[in-house]
Amino acid sequence: MNKFDDREKSFEKKFAHDEELKFKVSARRNKYIGEWVSKELSYNSDQEKEYIQSVIKADFEEAGDEDVFRKIKKDLENKSISDEEIRKKMNELNEKAKSDFT
Repeated sequence: MNKFDDREKSFEKKFAHDEELKFKVSARRNKYIGEWVSKELSYNSDQEKEYIQSVIKADFEEAGDEDVFRKIKKDLENKSISDEEIRKKMNELNEKAKSDFT
């Protein structure tokens, strides 16, 4: 029975580690997104910090990335940036965030 218990604990640890890594990558991606949008909106450094926090908070509204996408889309509505460009940038920054943890 010990081998099964050890195996179960091992799977639980791996799951917890994977979930923590997903959270860290998502938070880092949101930081990068906040920096990008801040530049597009010509924010100063204080405004940028505040905006990054608002993007991170927006990610807690619902599961997945749509809450962040909607926020960015709304904030960039006066810029000529398409939905496709926003999604592409989000994917690009997600890959950058993943590489930060590997």
